[in-house]
Amino acid sequence: MQENSSTSGERLLRLPDVEARTGLKKSAIYASMKAGTFPRCLKLGLRASAWPSSEIDTWIAERIRDGRRVR
Repeated sequence: MQENSSTSGERLLRLPDVEARTGLKKSAIYASMKAGTFPRCLKLGLRASAWPSSEIDTWIAERIRDGRRVR
């Protein structure tokens, strides 16, 4: 099976991994998702959700960029 170049290196991150990478807790993540300021999770099953690692990486990069803007 050939790997799709758009998903090369892509991983699905479960909530504990997203919390560790972003520094946010579950309630802040879900509140931000509801507000449209955080990537939406993918439903993997009835009780399982995950986030594409590339979307979390992009969100982190945007926070860094916004934090370094000169005002």
